[in-house]
Amino acid sequence: MSEFSYVNGLYVRSSDASVNVEDRGYQFADGVYEVISVYQAHLVDRDLHFDRLNRSLTELDIPWPCERRVLGVILAKLLKRNGLNNGSVYIQITRGVASRKHAFPTEQTRSSLVITCNRKGIPSSQDLENGVSVVTVKENRWGRRDIKSVSLLPNVMAKQYAVENGAFESWFVDDQLTITEGSSTNAWIVLKGGELVTRPTGTDILSGITRLKLIELAQAKNFHVTERPFTVKEALEAEEAFLTSTTSFVMPVVEIDGKRIGSGIPGPVSEALLQRYREHIIHSAEA
Repeated sequence: MSEFSYVNGLYVRSSDASVNVEDRGYQFADGVYEVISVYQAHLVDRDLHFDRLNRSLTELDIPWPCERRVLGVILAKLLKRNGLNNGSVYIQITRGVASRKHAFPTEQTRSSLVITCNRKGIPSSQDLENGVSVVTVKENRWGRRDIKSVSLLPNVMAKQYAVENGAFESWFVDDQLTITEGSSTNAWIVLKGGELVTRPTGTDILSGITRLKLIELAQAKNFHVTERPFTVKEALEAEEAFLTSTTSFVMPVVEIDGKRIGSGIPGPVSEALLQRYREHIIHSAEA
């Protein structure tokens, strides 16, 4: 964590930052969040993240704590205070502080806004070069995974399962034996002929910003992208697999549940897409 954070109107030292014990985000996970990569002091795909943040807030009927334009100003000031050129920012908005009742508060409340910075926001070059392994876990989350809620306990447990099994990530598998997404990533496979397959957006996965941008970049280079569910069996038989997220970029997956994928090393399609995504980040910072 960097030196300064933003908490409800104040720029404070992170070591001194605190929230009210009756904040509904703390007591009910009644809030949403966004993570945005920072490259050369530029917020990568900021407007797309703001759009998704707005959607999450709207779905949960949580008011914006400030105007969208003002949030951009706050973020710029926080980056400058921390001297953050590369890393990521975490934005959390909750329904605010109120006496503890499950129903929305009837008294007047104001949404809480907390922003922190992290100097780690770029994936390991070793992982990108060598690829990573994933393990599968049974899908056990609520039915509105399209909302970027701070209620992440199943994701936390899935990520811990991956760590305990020497893997980079866990992929959730539903009752139809199809892969939904990772604990903090979207899942992809590459079929023979180079066709890219990733699950379509809906209520069962989060619409990842990197996923969205990669579809656009891939199609611009004439890759065939198919949005449909795919099974664990298909993934194990795929030519390549990879995952995407704000902080993982385009990460090759070379092993699933201990079984080698393709040649067991990052393939040409995932490497080409990683290069395209890197170019996008650089171009965005220069624009």
